[in-house]
Amino acid sequence: MLDLAGRLREWIEEGREFAVATVVAVGGSAPRPPGAALAVSGDGTAIGSVSGGCVEGAVYELCVQALDDGETRVERFGYSDEDAFAVGLTCGGTIDVMITPFAAGHPGQTPTARRPGETPGRAAGAAGGSTRGAAGESSTASGPSGVPGATGRAAASFAAVSAADRGEPVALARVVRGPAELLGGALLVRPDGTHEGGLGGDPVLDRTAVAEARALLDTGRTGTVELSEDGSYCPGGLTLLVESAVPPPRMIVFGAIDFASALVGAGKFLGYHVTVCDARPVFATRARFPDADEIVVDWPDRYLRGTRTDRRTVLCVLTHDAKFDVPLLKEALRLPVAYVGAMGSRRTHQDRARRLREEGVGESELARLRSPIGLDLGARTPEETAVSIAAEIIAARHGGTGTPLTHTDRPIHAPERQAVPQAV
Repeated sequence: MLDLAGRLREWIEEGREFAVATVVAVGGSAPRPPGAALAVSGDGTAIGSVSGGCVEGAVYELCVQALDDGETRVERFGYSDEDAFAVGLTCGGTIDVMITPFAAGHPGQTPTARRPGETPGRAAGAAGGSTRGAAGESSTASGPSGVPGATGRAAASFAAVSAADRGEPVALARVVRGPAELLGGALLVRPDGTHEGGLGGDPVLDRTAVAEARALLDTGRTGTVELSEDGSYCPGGLTLLVESAVPPPRMIVFGAIDFASALVGAGKFLGYHVTVCDARPVFATRARFPDADEIVVDWPDRYLRGTRTDRRTVLCVLTHDAKFDVPLLKEALRLPVAYVGAMGSRRTHQDRARRLREEGVGESELARLRSPIGLDLGARTPEETAVSIAAEIIAARHGGTGTPLTHTDRPIHAPERQAVPQAV
């Protein structure tokens, strides 16, 4: 639900009631990943998507039902060829969707969980009261400082929404499979390990969830975690969905050339915060790179040593000039970033690799260098080359092969590989 943070925060501040449907598990070829969400307000307004269109109508009706009865529920949608008019995914996969209702509060206040059959605007108070929890089970609610319950769950969820809308890094862990009394339990986790809310079970479960959420937040990933009810790593007891909301990842383009201008556009399209760096002030100008978020005039290696990078950062070296490339790549290949690519011919790459070895760069570090940069698309123009580079970045991020789908039989929407230092 954090991908809808902007609109949801508006609804909260307006005092609207609404229900949020979130993809919590996928199987086979599914169109949207875990964390994708659709929300429906009390007046029928819908935002977001959970399936790209296949089952949106059915999920919309489930949200309306949740607003009426106040129950959190999980529904599965899959492919069926037995009934041509059945609701399902035409792609052949399956998705599990959790629908959570939130009652209206006064404008500016955090909504609480809805009671079954409760009319709009008559939610339980923030200080306590009996509310309807997961799967229709009754649970006692209180504010964030009291016993975890439906109101605390809402408070944690919407504190996460507010933080995400402000651009702050935050993770939201929710129980999406498990005992009825825990379903929908929510825990907000920050990068430093501080947290709000609770999952409603063993305190060890909360501590384990915080550790897992921090790990996913560190890489900017959304994913599921299998745990036991006591918080130990024994799968089968319950499943947590951890949604991460982080500032846009960085793309740093070194070399203010015409290919860089096209790559800046591709990077912005993919959601990166794009910086162009070049030591030559005559080329590193706003007029040449109007779409860049930052333009830096500095020696590339010096700038890289002093700037912020993380495991999602993408570094694209387009200078293909040894006096810039070698000191820069010596620094870059020793950083835990997502991607390091360098432009140049195969002969340039061989000469560059030789120089880097002479500078003490090891073979394992050189193996991280993607050079010549990009996938083999037959690109000629700067724009085509930018698509080639962007395609390689996407493949590195999701564990793709770059092979035409016509020539593969693996699922189109294959599960992502486990996070590794060179993956976004």
